[in-house]
Amino acid sequence: MLKPDDIPALALDWHRSGRGAALATVVETWGSAPRPVGSQLVIDRGGAIEGSVSGGCVEGAVVLEAIEALEDGKARLLEFGVSDEDAFSAGLACGGRIRVVVEPVGGSLAEETLAVLVAAREGRRPVAYVLDLEALAGGRIAGGEAYPQRFRADKSGVEEDGRTFVAIHNPPLRMIVVGAVHIAQPLIGMARAASYDVTLIDPRPAFAAAARFPGQVILEDYPVEVMPALGLDARTAVVTLSHDPKIDDPAIREALGSEVFYLGCLGSSRTHAKRVERLRAAGFSNDAIARIHAPVGLAIGARSPAEIAISILAEITRVLRQGT
Repeated sequence: MLKPDDIPALALDWHRSGRGAALATVVETWGSAPRPVGSQLVIDRGGAIEGSVSGGCVEGAVVLEAIEALEDGKARLLEFGVSDEDAFSAGLACGGRIRVVVEPVGGSLAEETLAVLVAAREGRRPVAYVLDLEALAGGRIAGGEAYPQRFRADKSGVEEDGRTFVAIHNPPLRMIVVGAVHIAQPLIGMARAASYDVTLIDPRPAFAAAARFPGQVILEDYPVEVMPALGLDARTAVVTLSHDPKIDDPAIREALGSEVFYLGCLGSSRTHAKRVERLRAAGFSNDAIARIHAPVGLAIGARSPAEIAISILAEITRVLRQGT
């Protein structure tokens, strides 16, 4: 099932279904722009949209340009600022400027190129989309190319030559929750809202009941049996909540042996101290153990399961965006 935030996949689906699709991408910003470089919006021939390239102040103008692009098959390079009358005489309320490229799928943006981006995301492989902005601005055919490897660090933007735009398409964020306890219920809902693909693991049937987690992927087994096949990577967060060492410890060991960007474990400081002793006895170094966030979540005085879930997702977000 396609997600509203999976813009390239939506664009490919709309194009193949006959609706038509144009992709709008923020390629450059100055000042206090509302959306970061790489943000995308997809538009069909009827003006339906998903995604965003601003706080809502320039989308109308972008939609009109996209519909025209779908008619002539040519890309557009647009610039909006405070005084830009094209943006409904409002411009960017935050006082910044942005440049947006609009590419019609099947026109300047080849269907095959878009399919590479979509397949890479589905296969959890990073891919870079590279576009010549100078050629586009000059009115020449300027279709981009997809490279199935990292073009540079995980950051979209214009290269030093001032003309090469590189959009990094990373695999979707993923969260592995170990322990189908009460805290997991609000945490999973919040994680989904934040665009995480969530997998829940718990070998206990009473906890891992589908009725407690409607629509959720549940692996009713011990983590040691199922986690190796999940392919834990740098776009994955792992949260252990069972409070049972027989369930949590194997999951922690799997996570520490991978590149997951976050590992958080429920339990008091005393519980964590005992956990550290077990991990040291298992041969893990102090540096490895220091990757664990425990007690899990930001210290916001959370009490209820929902408040604890908020603190956990907030800490995951901080690590994702700012590092440890």
